[in-house]
Amino acid sequence: MRLTPHEHQVIKQSASACFGEQAEVRLFGSRADDARRGGDIDLLIDTPLTDLAVIAQAHVRFVAKLYAQLGEQKIDVLIDYPHRQIDLPIYGIARQQGVVL
Repeated sequence: MRLTPHEHQVIKQSASACFGEQAEVRLFGSRADDARRGGDIDLLIDTPLTDLAVIAQAHVRFVAKLYAQLGEQKIDVLIDYPHRQIDLPIYGIARQQGVVL
């Protein structure tokens, strides 16, 4: 996993603050592979939240917190929640290849 301890801590704390204590964060993509270089930060957040408006607000707050503490960089965030109706393949890839933070 290619995150600094500071990045790891900021991501976990921000996810918990924005999506709730039960939120789980996975790092996937090139940053999850120690053998690769570069790349953006790809995250999958599993949240117990169900209201889409609340989830959207949490997403905006989460990204703003990351930018404020880590600086602006390429960060991609997938959000999974109960009863999501569209099952895109990227969610399965993120779960299979991702590393829980």
